[in-house]
Amino acid sequence: MTPIAPSARLAEVRYEIRGALARRAREMEAAGAPIVHLNIGNPGRFGFRAPAHLVDAIPAHLAHSDGYCQEQGIDEARDAVVARQHARGVADVDADRVFIGNGVSELIDISLRALLGPGDEVLLPSPDYPLWSASTVLNGGRPRYYRCLAANGHLPDPEEMERLITPRTRAIVLINPNNPTGAVYPRALLERIVALAARHDLLLLSDEIYDDIVYDGAAFEPLAPLAGDVPCLSFSGLSKVHRACGFRIGWMSLSGDRARTAELRDALQLLSALRLCANVPAQWAVRAALEGPNTIGPLLQPGGRLHAARQAVLDGVAASRHLELVAPRGALYAFPAVRAETLPTFDDSDFALRLLEEEGVLLAPGSSFNVEASRHLRLTLLPEPDTLRDVFVRIERVLERMSETTARPARASA
Repeated sequence: MTPIAPSARLAEVRYEIRGALARRAREMEAAGAPIVHLNIGNPGRFGFRAPAHLVDAIPAHLAHSDGYCQEQGIDEARDAVVARQHARGVADVDADRVFIGNGVSELIDISLRALLGPGDEVLLPSPDYPLWSASTVLNGGRPRYYRCLAANGHLPDPEEMERLITPRTRAIVLINPNNPTGAVYPRALLERIVALAARHDLLLLSDEIYDDIVYDGAAFEPLAPLAGDVPCLSFSGLSKVHRACGFRIGWMSLSGDRARTAELRDALQLLSALRLCANVPAQWAVRAALEGPNTIGPLLQPGGRLHAARQAVLDGVAASRHLELVAPRGALYAFPAVRAETLPTFDDSDFALRLLEEEGVLLAPGSSFNVEASRHLRLTLLPEPDTLRDVFVRIERVLERMSETTARPARASA
């Protein structure tokens, strides 16, 4: 019998964060090998808990959660997002332009499905969070990548971005604070990107899920207040700042000129209705999260666990003969690179597999994030600092073994 073939579009989709390496790690664990997981930014896996005031908000409203809610979300959750946007200076957002989803992941897919026709193009950062690329492809679009090079602090060049724009370009995606690099975009850069979108009539899509996670004086600038009348979709949620990934609650708000965004708003509502609604019980935690105490701040300050974990990574890189790093200024990841002068033929995927099989450490190779010829590795800052210190000892052992292997043929040929 003929095998059932999946969609051809899936041939262009990658998500190695949970791909072949993660499957190999599960096989090793099943055989009894201990594995240190650094591939996923899942706070609950590392002992973090959702704040009590979020958790308490859910059972208090279970009696009102049995049925489907309005497709865009419960009023209380959307009103809380509106209040947050107003406080940030986005006056034209109201509840009719806010959408609650089953995590930001679902909302990314809905937004691109509402926007794209076959062959339409989206400007995406390289490195990107690969869900953005996957959702672009699966909805018939074509990614066009603008580089965020380590040499430029992992910040994009607006002039390069503009050179990528064609008559098929529909939108620009920003991830700020950035996953995987930890870059935090300065206001002046964001203003140049807004001007670029205005010149070319493009929609701005701003993934701000890590908005309140910044280190050592870095300042997060939300995009929508700078965009003004330029159409902008802003995304955030409970998963990262509020350590509630399993709640699966995200939100997006649409801002900008109402006449230009009216049809898009209606398309977003239609697609929201087709999936009925987001998880109702967890939506009751949104107001508690946005109006309650700041519980992430102490973790990011000196003495806080995330601050200490980041410092452990900085120290591990500084002690390495092979690694270099643009210090992450936000988010929950570091994106170190292997120096070309010590390992000129380095392959990040081969290294990630060796690190897993030889030292029991699972991380994501930089090529998983749509970076050509990547020498990068992404690891999360969520483990305990002592764990990260030990991980860098293991990383260095594998890099040293690779360096010795590379040096032997060179000595032999000499």
